[in-house]
Amino acid sequence: MPSVILDVNALMMPFQFKINLDLELKRLLGDCEMIVPSQVLGELRNLSKAHPEAKMAMTLSKRYHTVESPEGTPDESIASLAKNTNSYVVTNDRGLIDRLKAERVKVIRLRSRSHLVLEGDYA
Repeated sequence: MPSVILDVNALMMPFQFKINLDLELKRLLGDCEMIVPSQVLGELRNLSKAHPEAKMAMTLSKRYHTVESPEGTPDESIASLAKNTNSYVVTNDRGLIDRLKAERVKVIRLRSRSHLVLEGDYA
């Protein structure tokens, strides 16, 4: 079963763009394990003070498996975890996408504000 790492904006997509993250990932990958790195939760906590979507995203994140993430920035942590576990990463963060593609990590992103697409599937 494939694993999928969710970054901050992935967890906020359902509230910003009204997409069903679970159904979209099932459409793309079938059954998969969704992972939220601990640093992503910390980032959501900080954002939740100013952004109501972040607070809702924190609630959503409780449905998924939380893992302790490696040291470093959240982006470094996500990239390292994805490489070590051969996981997909759901993000719309342009800088993170560029980094992940350079490291040959499989990326899933939002397209047309309505659905998820797979990019860089390096089988």
